[in-house]
Amino acid sequence: MIITYHGGQFFKIQFGNTVIGVNPPSKESSIGTSRFGADIALVSSWHQDFNGVESLSFGEKNPFVISGPGEYDVKGVFVKGLPSHSSYDKQESVNTIYLVTLEDMQLCFLGALSDKELSPEAYEALDDVGILFVTLGGGLLSPAEIYKLSVSLEPSLIIPAELPSSGKDLKTFLKEGGEESLAPVEKLTLKRKDLEGKEGDIALLSRYA
Repeated sequence: MIITYHGGQFFKIQFGNTVIGVNPPSKESSIGTSRFGADIALVSSWHQDFNGVESLSFGEKNPFVISGPGEYDVKGVFVKGLPSHSSYDKQESVNTIYLVTLEDMQLCFLGALSDKELSPEAYEALDDVGILFVTLGGGLLSPAEIYKLSVSLEPSLIIPAELPSSGKDLKTFLKEGGEESLAPVEKLTLKRKDLEGKEGDIALLSRYA
């Protein structure tokens, strides 16, 4: 599995010939976007900073779009969407937390989450998270609140993303995790065995050009 970060909450997950695009900004967003073909598009909240699914149609790929709670099985990838709350951009809306199962790993994308605590159903569903993707900035949770929630889910690896107006949130988040000097990398290439022995470790990705 190869993970790259494209700004905002936008991630690309590639394994073999299958590609997942998560929360791509639209053309109306100030974040700026990348373009690549994806088989699956995940949209946590229907906001211009996360719903630019048109940028994931490229070449022969045209994504199956998942934009809300439910269970989905697409090309052998199992996706579970869990409802939560967002107040991103001062707009009250449903935020979908996604749990993606592939290559014997579970990836969780919290999206534009404003809840300090999750529902009992969400905690139960997220009991074996390998890689947790969290969001900083955007007027959502504070870095301390995000870190507390992150470690409560007991992931092997935590990957933060930055939204506009994040300020010093990333620096504060890394300090919470004791990783102030952590250097970003361009991409992560991971297998299940690479998560063994990790307990809430933080991985920092630079924006992929």
